[in-house]
Formats: sequence, C-alpha cells, structure tokens
Amino acid sequence: MRDLIRWQVRITLLLTAVILVSCGGNTRSWKGNNKSAKDSLKVNAIDSMIVAVDEAKDFDRKFALADSLEKTGDISSVRANYMRGSALNSKKDKAGAEVYFKKALDVEELADEDVVFYSRSARTLAQSLSVKNDYETTLRISTPAVEKLEGHPKAQSRDLAVLYYVIGSAQMYLGHVEDAEESYEMAYQQYRHSINEKDTNGSRIRAAITGINNITVACLNTQHYDMGKKWNDRTDSVLYVYRLRPDADSEFCDHFRARIRLFNALTSYAAGRTAEAEASFEAFQKTEYAKSEQGQLDANDYLMKAHRYAEAAKNFRLLDHWIGYRDMKMNLDNISMYLVPKFRANLGAGRKDSALYVATQICNAYDSALVWSKRDDTAEMATIYETHQKEEELARSQWEVEKRGHEMFRQRLITLGIIFVLLSGFLGFYVIHKRKAFALLQDAYDQLEEATTARERIESELRIARDIQMSMIPASNLESEGLDLFASMTPAKEVGGDLYDYFLEKDHLYIAIGDVSGKGVPASLFMAQVIRLFRAMAKQHYTPAEICTRINNELTENNENGMFITMFIGLVDLTSGRLDFCNAGHNPPVLGGDADGGNFLQMIPNAPIGLWQGLEYEGEVIESIKGKPLFIYTDGLNEAENPDLVRFGDDHMLEVLRETHFTSAMQVVESLKRQVEAHREGAEPNDDLTMMCLKVG
Repeated sequence: MRDLIRWQVRITLLLTAVILVSCGGNTRSWKGNNKSAKDSLKVNAIDSMIVAVDEAKDFDRKFALADSLEKTGDISSVRANYMRGSALNSKKDKAGAEVYFKKALDVEELADEDVVFYSRSARTLAQSLSVKNDYETTLRISTPAVEKLEGHPKAQSRDLAVLYYVIGSAQMYLGHVEDAEESYEMAYQQYRHSINEKDTNGSRIRAAITGINNITVACLNTQHYDMGKKWNDRTDSVLYVYRLRPDADSEFCDHFRARIRLFNALTSYAAGRTAEAEASFEAFQKTEYAKSEQGQLDANDYLMKAHRYAEAAKNFRLLDHWIGYRDMKMNLDNISMYLVPKFRANLGAGRKDSALYVATQICNAYDSALVWSKRDDTAEMATIYETHQKEEELARSQWEVEKRGHEMFRQRLITLGIIFVLLSGFLGFYVIHKRKAFALLQDAYDQLEEATTARERIESELRIARDIQMSMIPASNLESEGLDLFASMTPAKEVGGDLYDYFLEKDHLYIAIGDVSGKGVPASLFMAQVIRLFRAMAKQHYTPAEICTRINNELTENNENGMFITMFIGLVDLTSGRLDFCNAGHNPPVLGGDADGGNFLQMIPNAPIGLWQGLEYEGEVIESIKGKPLFIYTDGLNEAENPDLVRFGDDHMLEVLRETHFTSAMQVVESLKRQVEAHREGAEPNDDLTMMCLKVG
C-alpha cells in the first residue's frame, strides 16, 4: 500500500507540473533547493533543441541559444558557458572558446547535473592549453578540476583519463618525470575503467588506445625512451584486445599498428639496438598507413634520427600539399614542428637549393605567425569584455524574471489547491481499483531488478578477479645482461587457468609456464596457488624436478575436484647457457629458430601435476642453449580453431617459427599472435593462450 501512495504522489506532482508549464514564467522561490517538476518536463525538449543545433552545425545559433536558455534559468551557467565555448571552438575561435571554458570551471560547488559539462570543459581547455605548450596554465586548470571530479559518481572516466594524461605531459615537459609517471598511471587506470564499462561500438577502447599512444608520444618527445617503450607496449596490448572484437575498425588497427612499430624503431635506435630498430621500421613501412601522406611524414621522425636525410627530404615534398589539404595555419608551433625539420632534412641531404627555398618559407611564415599571434591576443581580450557585458545583462534579466514570478505566485497557489483536491480524489479511486495490477507489476519489477543486480555484481567480480589474476604474473618482458625474454597471456574468458612466471637471481633464471585443466574462476584459483608454490620453491633454489615433485605433493592433498596442471619448469644458467628442466605433461617446447631450424624437444613423459600423490618427477639437462631461442607455449596456440574447427596445428606452428627471422623475443611472440588471430578468422578463442620466448646471448 505504501508503494501505491508513492505512485499517487508522483502522478499528482507530474500533472501539477503540466499545469505549471501551461501557465509559463519562471518562479525561483518555488524551486527552493529542489528541482521543480516543470524543469524535469522541459529537460528533454531542451536537450533535443541543443542536439538539433549541433547536428545542423549552426554554431552561431548554438551560442545565441546558450544565452537565451541561461537567461530563462533553463540551463545552468556551467552548461551555458560550455555551449558557448564549444560553439566558438567549432568555429576555430580558440581564444574565445578558452575564455568560456574557464568560466564554466569557475564554480565553488559542482551540481550533479553540471558534472558532464564541467568535465568536458576542463578536458577541452586542458588539451587546448597543452597544444599551445602553456604547461604552467595547463596544470593550474587541470589539477583543481581533477580534484573536483575524482570520486564523483557522475564523473566520466574518459574525461578524467584525458585530464590525467594532460597533467602528466605538462609535468613531463616541465621536467617533473616522477610526478608525470604517477599521473600517467592514473590516466591508464581511468582508461581501463572506461574500457570495462559498456562499450557497444568500441569507441571507449579506441579512445583508450589513442590516449595511451599519446603518452608514448610525450615520452619520446622528451627523450625518455625507456618510459616510451613501456607505454608503447601497453598500447600494443590494448590494441590487440580491440583487434579481437568483431566490430574492430581495420583502418584504425592498421594506423596504430604502424605507429607502434614506428615507436619501437625510435626506442630501439635510442637504446643503440640499430638492427632491431631497422627491422621495426621495415615492419612499419609494410602497413597501409605508412603509404599515406600522414604516414610518410610520421616516418620522418625515424629517418631524421637515423640521419637518413635524403629519404626524409623526399617525404617532406608532400608537406605543402598536406598543410594545404588540412587548411593548417602556420603559427609558431607548426613552423617549429614541420618547416624547420624540412629545412634540416634538405640541408642534411645536400640539397642546398631546396633548403634555401624552405628557409624562405620559414621567414614568410614567421611574419604571418606573429601577426596571427597578436590577433589571437586581441580577440581574447574582446571576448573577455563581451563576456562581462553578457553577465550584467543576464543579472538584469534574472531580476525581472523573479519579479514577475512573485506577482504570479499567489494566483498559482490558489489554482494548485483546487487541482490537488480534484487529483487526490481521482487518484484515490484509481488506486483502489488497480491495486492488484500494481502489486503484480511491482513484483515483476523487483524480480527484474534483483536479476539485473546479481548479473552486474557477477560481472564486476569477474573483472576484479581478472585484474587480480593479471597482477599476479610478472611483466611481459625481462631484459638483462645476455638475456632477452618476453611472455604473453590471453585468457579465453574473463579469467583463465594459464600461467607464466619467472624468477631471476644473479646469473640464474627460473622459468615456468602451465595450463590448468578447465577454465574460469576455479582454474584461476588453482593457477594462483601454483604460482605461489613455484615462487616459494624457486627462492629456495630447488631443481625443476624437485619443484614439480613438491608442488604435486601440495596440490594432491584434498583435491576433491580432481584438478591438475601441465607445466614446463626450467632453470637457466645465464653464464654457461645450461638448461635444467622438467616437463610435467606439457606441450614440448621448441629450441632453435630460423638460423638452425627449430625442433621440438624430446623429453621424459612425466605426468601432469595434481593427479597422483607421491610421484617423483624426473629432470633433464641441455648443456647449453646459448644463441638458440627457446619457445614455450600452451595448447591455446596449436589447438586454436577457425570457424570450420580446423586447428592451427603443431606443424604450422613449427613452420612459422622456422620462417620467422629472430630479432627479439617479443617479435617472435607477437608474430605467433598475429598468425593465430589470422587463422581464427574471427572465431572466439576456444582456450587460453600463453607463450614465452627467451634467448641467452
């Protein structure tokens, strides 16, 4: 009965609001601290009006509409200033747009309905200031905005991610590298949170890929190449997840695969690994993006660093057409970014006439850039003056509106009293006769709500379980003196049963890779226990065979579900290249590669771990694996199926490894990933996929 009364009150208020709308006007005293029913009815019409203006690209009308709606009190000053700023931004009046975005941020208390427009204003303004290299102002604007938004339930993860990225880049360019790393990590967490939200068309994960890639660019621009490599690898990982989506945009994937390879070339060259850099650059050139004008100009980042000036000068021939096509204004930043490198490329290539021509271009553009800079400053001052005038006009309008409202208030109270009496009688009659229908409807709604809540809770818990599981495995790459190691793990479901691990102590490296029977949460819990046991025993310097024996004794106790794991455990002496290993029912690794033709290791057939108690596992030794890649994997690789259920197969895997020219462990693993993805032809993965490749120098 209590629910029915609440329905009665709601409908009464709704019908009352309809009559208020028909009366017109705006009564502030009626609002008090609560949003009036009148505004709740108007909001859809107002939103539709704004969307229509946006779709028509009538930016002058949008600006005027913001003025009108703010004067009548139908939208807040935050939203109105955001609308003005976005209208001017669309008209490429950046200076004017910045003024209004700053005004949108000038609020003490942030109302719930203003959060979206506040965060969009902060994000757009911060990006605009960052592009102008005004890093101090960027921090002054972005830092308090993040403090207001962080933790707010209505804050958008994508906006927070961009703000953290912009803050990090400003800190990076100002030389505060440790602070920048922390900000970048916060941006990454927001991007991950955004991806985990409902992403029906892939726009969230594409934004994350673009944002993480931008972090890489900032690191490379400030010559922090090690940090840049880390973020480039993260971009690659998120891109790989996106490429598995059935609605993945192939052009987008090609674009960012190209950028990842180009950035790999830059970071490798900076680290002195010129052969690896050349291989990555060749891989970049094979992409479709590299053939575009933008791609050829991007290639010059590497060509200039590698002193390949003639090739860079050839690519720069496209620059004039590219600038004209984009209708780009040659301001001071663009002169520095495009024309100056073009001059240096021609000069380095010995093309003095071309260098002189570009120098003349720079001189002419410089004069114009100074004029535009002064115009922008003047336009900004004019916009500030115009804004002050609008505020005064708005204040006068609000006073007049309130005056009219008070005059009508008394008349409305009388009308409302009559309406309440009539509506209460009508609704009381309606409630009595429809009580049963309401009760059934409420029961159905409650059941639906319970089911939805349970499903959302399960999905949330699975996401948390996946994050915990992924945090248990070490970083994908390990580089040490005389060692190149790279590993990858991709669960088929939210959580999986595959694992890899390694433990390096001085010149001795323990490695492990395993595949738990089954999938999902039970397999992930079993996997977590195995990793814990492996690490504990590796730190006590047991041999691989002893580790297998001891893990088996632990796991067979109280193993009522009969779960087991196949494992390959190895111990590598990095000085001599000696490999001690024990294979517990796992797929045979491949030793060797393109240089000498890789082959499967012939091994003692130990049983999987966890099946029978008391087993003594036998180990084996290879005196030296120096100079030979060792490739270890789970059956998610060789048993991957396409839509016709045809498997990838051992022979195909061996053929790919033999034909893959080894440049790095990561390159081998990524090559197999691409081959498996191509083989699946869009089919869902039927098992977890884990791979590890290592080479001792």
